[in-house]
Amino acid sequence: MATRDISKILFTAVYPLYVQKAERKGRTQEEVNTIICWLTGYSREQLGQRTKVEINFQDFFSQAPSIHPNISLITGLVCGVRVEDLQDPITYRVRCLDKLIDELAKGKNLEKILRQ
Repeated sequence: MATRDISKILFTAVYPLYVQKAERKGRTQEEVNTIICWLTGYSREQLGQRTKVEINFQDFFSQAPSIHPNISLITGLVCGVRVEDLQDPITYRVRCLDKLIDELAKGKNLEKILRQ
């Protein structure tokens, strides 16, 4: 079975799933946005624009103003894969974002999620 190139998946399609996952666990869209803005350097306005147009993860991360320098502190398993072992930069960034959203949904404190 062929694996799907994660960089081609639409961020626009996944973003609402991130929000739904967080809200099911009593967290907020605002917290999801805080995490995404922290990781990518997008402003709230820029993120809002990106959620309204079809943009894949490749372009979403390529256009990001600045990837947070503490991204290297994000470790652990996502979808059975150790995040820190990923070699492809886009896959690594997507899985780091997945990991942060997972931590939010599990009730972790936002300051700890943001590695502050």
